[in-house]
Amino acid sequence: MAAIAAFAMTLGGLFAFRALPVDAFPDVTPALVQVFTETEGLAPEEVERYVTYPIETAMSGLPKLKNMRSVSNFGLSVVNIYFEDGTDVYFARQVVGERLAEARGNIPDGFGDPQMGPISTGLGLILYFRLEDQTGARNLVEMREIQDWIVKYQLQTVPGVTEVLSLGGYEKQYQVRLDPDALLAYDIQIADVISALERGNKTEGAQFLEIGSEQYTVRGVGLAKTISDLAEIVVNVEDGRTVRVRDLGHIIVGGGVRQGLATANGEGEVVAGLVLKLYGTNTSDVIARVQKRFEEINASLPDGVLAVPYYDQGTLVNKASATVTTALWQGAVLVALVVFVFLGGWRPSLVVVLSIPFSVGFAFIAMYVLGISANLMSLGGVAIAIGMMVDGAIVISENVDRSFEEDDGSEEPRMLVARSTAEVIAPLVAAVAVVIVVFLPLFSLQGVEGKTFRPLAASAALAMTGSLFYAALIAPSMAFFGDAPIRQEGP
Repeated sequence: MAAIAAFAMTLGGLFAFRALPVDAFPDVTPALVQVFTETEGLAPEEVERYVTYPIETAMSGLPKLKNMRSVSNFGLSVVNIYFEDGTDVYFARQVVGERLAEARGNIPDGFGDPQMGPISTGLGLILYFRLEDQTGARNLVEMREIQDWIVKYQLQTVPGVTEVLSLGGYEKQYQVRLDPDALLAYDIQIADVISALERGNKTEGAQFLEIGSEQYTVRGVGLAKTISDLAEIVVNVEDGRTVRVRDLGHIIVGGGVRQGLATANGEGEVVAGLVLKLYGTNTSDVIARVQKRFEEINASLPDGVLAVPYYDQGTLVNKASATVTTALWQGAVLVALVVFVFLGGWRPSLVVVLSIPFSVGFAFIAMYVLGISANLMSLGGVAIAIGMMVDGAIVISENVDRSFEEDDGSEEPRMLVARSTAEVIAPLVAAVAVVIVVFLPLFSLQGVEGKTFRPLAASAALAMTGSLFYAALIAPSMAFFGDAPIRQEGP
């Protein structure tokens, strides 16, 4: 039964490790909700006065609010709302969303609509990609249109992806370039043209008509589908003559105003994208699903256009986890060699060495239950504890071995093993407890340092707890079956 328990714990630990969320580092991002507001051409001073300040005022007094920080840029307001550590991010977004209605009422009309940022963290940026036009026939407006309307929406359907951001190119716009002389001639203001475009580019419902026993839905279809449709929209009627948009200027397809661009390999501008993962999801799994989705996306893109990932966080995650897992198995091998050399026999050495996979498996299962991800710090804690995991098993095995050597055959082997274990179990528990207590101060750390080092302390303490269970429950039985037959073969 002891061997079965040890094997089951090891196997369970292997499955738990494969199911653990894998990250490069612990996510030290605080409980944060970002509120973005885009404005049209406002200077930073005006953004601060008319947008940022009303939002900050509306968010004051939120439950578990820690502090707020904001940045007012040209045409953009960013308000970072920080909550106390341990606050559920969905609760934080709920209370912020409730106050946004108040904030919208305090912002002047036309000065922007505040929106919450994606449900992600500072480590949520998991993949970069770019679009390549192998034909060279498409301009940056067309490439950005492909990115915004084909690639982006397909990636956002991948489980675990919360947002896809676009970089580079020009956002497609239908631009009405008005002639000032024509506006003066017809005595029409720019606002009149804007109002006419809004009024003439929509579909209106008109209830229904009943003809006989049938009912017909009536609606006025006015959605513009081409440039010529926009050009025919009526702006005004002057002395019985209809003034249309085409009489006041011309309409072209152009790119929106931008403040940045993206280049690749020094070969000129490209259209690129960033993929953000959902808060709390497994980085490696999300990246694998996104990479697979790119195969489907490329099959649906126009001829000659390819979406090519050029960086993903999986590279960093794999290198970080590989570094620690390599140190883990190398440490286990070195400990096993030292144990075999100094214990002098393969039977007691095997009893001791088996405590390593048992303890590691116990730690991984506990990490899975507690929601601790596998990262550089948590796996490092298990690696640190490798040398200490065998201490308890060594004490038990050696004391049982000594008792068999001193036994004159008068004591039953099972009772002898039980007595030998009882002799050292109290100091053994105290010794392991002291090692675990050493890590307790790390649990008291707060903020970034706490989120960084608590996974290390937790995994090390869990591994040592597993070694204690092995020493107290498994090692005596293993030592009995390993030593008792040999001791009973003597005269």
